Amino acid sequence: MLEFNPIPALIGGAILGISASLLMWTNGRVAGISGIVGGLFTRLGLDSAWRLAFAMGLLSGGLLMFWAQPGSVTYDIDRSIVQIAVAGLLVGFGTRLGNGCTSGHGVCGLSRMSPRSLASVLTFMTAGVATVAVMNGFSGVE
Repeated sequence: MLEFNPIPALIGGAILGISASLLMWTNGRVAGISGIVGGLFTRLGLDSAWRLAFAMGLLSGGLLMFWAQPGSVTYDIDRSIVQIAVAGLLVGFGTRLGNGCTSGHGVCGLSRMSPRSLASVLTFMTAGVATVAVMNGFSGVE
């Protein structure tokens, strides 16, 4: 964080906002990742084409960034595979329980001033902060 530059974050945020707006404008759909990807497994037909294109765009964007600037995509995971699997299952459960994910509620819902999305964002942010605090307390990570 010593060399933080806000420009890439601003550009990324603008691209995300434009993409979410275009999806709403052209398809009348909220850019919620869990709903889009989940729909690939539950819906068949013409609806699957745009969902697949969206998901492939997410994957290819990450792969392109990794290829173009390998040092910009780093990770350091100090958790066991069991902890990661449990965390993934809990995120999936929360997504179903909250009728949407962080992108759907946080990006699209808040921009539409949805009270339900505000309640969801406050809930998952609070739960996330509490979870990190508890997990770091148990594992000794600082």
